[in-house]
Amino acid sequence: MTETPKGPLAGIRIVEFDAIGPVPLCATILADLGADIVRLARAGGQAAYADVGGAILHRGRTAVELNLKDPADRAAALDLIGAADVLIEGFRPGVMERLGLGPDDCMAVNPALIYGRMTGWGQTGPLAPRAGHDINYIAIAGALGTMGEAGRPPMPPLNLVGDYGGGAMFLAMGVLAAVIEARSSGKGQVVDAAMTDGVAMLMSLFIALRQGSGWGPEREANLLDGGMPFYRCYECADGGYVAVGALEPQFFRALLDGLGLDPAKFPQMDKAGWPAMRDRFAACFGSKSRDEWAGVFDGSDACVSPVLDLLDAADHPHNAGRGTFLRHEGVVHPAPAPRFSRTPGAIRPAATRTAAEMLAVWTTGRSYGADDDINSK
Repeated sequence: MTETPKGPLAGIRIVEFDAIGPVPLCATILADLGADIVRLARAGGQAAYADVGGAILHRGRTAVELNLKDPADRAAALDLIGAADVLIEGFRPGVMERLGLGPDDCMAVNPALIYGRMTGWGQTGPLAPRAGHDINYIAIAGALGTMGEAGRPPMPPLNLVGDYGGGAMFLAMGVLAAVIEARSSGKGQVVDAAMTDGVAMLMSLFIALRQGSGWGPEREANLLDGGMPFYRCYECADGGYVAVGALEPQFFRALLDGLGLDPAKFPQMDKAGWPAMRDRFAACFGSKSRDEWAGVFDGSDACVSPVLDLLDAADHPHNAGRGTFLRHEGVVHPAPAPRFSRTPGAIRPAATRTAAEMLAVWTTGRSYGADDDINSK
């Protein structure tokens, strides 16, 4: 039997209010890093994620079912919050207050509590009470307008930028920064994590370039947006794709070598020649299958990679060799990230307890961690 590593966040106690989108991913990351997390699930309700989704996005937490509109269950929630270091929730502004679980209510029982609030628009501003999703948040932050093909509507990159990049990651960073500050001040605070704010921060480089001469409003005409023929995807003979990222001159030369093209005929930074270069590259990549091109560029610094299906990624030799994905009971899990040399993160299975049982665990200082972990390939 393998002992589950404790992780760098061991001893940090978090109450997570069940939700969808960025909050579950934030909690998964924190749980993988060792935080003790109680997920308050709706009593008798449909879980936010079921089946495989729950196995991945609820891993490492103890679920406690409560009806937060019931006074006794609300009191049980406050008891758990009183023993926690952090609370994270993803409701619209005002919902937690109406439940009697807003910051004032919770910090009355736990003045050192870090109260993490995840919303799309933020707790303030004209749009704060309005509905929205990732696509809306990245739209008004200026990110969506940079994405997609020229002459066609913008295309969102799944919900990676708003929900997860601008949401979950900034919520995790925010509550951990507040935990560190509370260690010296002894005081809690509210962390207002808005996806629009996070996305704006993610776009820092491009906002800077747009204010100068380094970025124009047209898509597929700029650095990193597909405008460069040596930084885009190409279709192969079998219908698969390769991703090309040969930005630096030495990598561009390696790309031309692999394609069998004369560098003298393809000056890299001649923008007037980019359309013809793109057409030539497309013809070359269309002559072989994706895997054949992967073989051609294997061991090369041309920055050419096969574009893999989600279900194929775990079997790529690099991912398999590094353990980027882990398998358990037929489910492929992304491995905890980042990695720590002394206090590694670990995937722990989900558990279920009553509020009274979990409160007893927390107040006696015992760990609830399962006996077995699933950190094996």
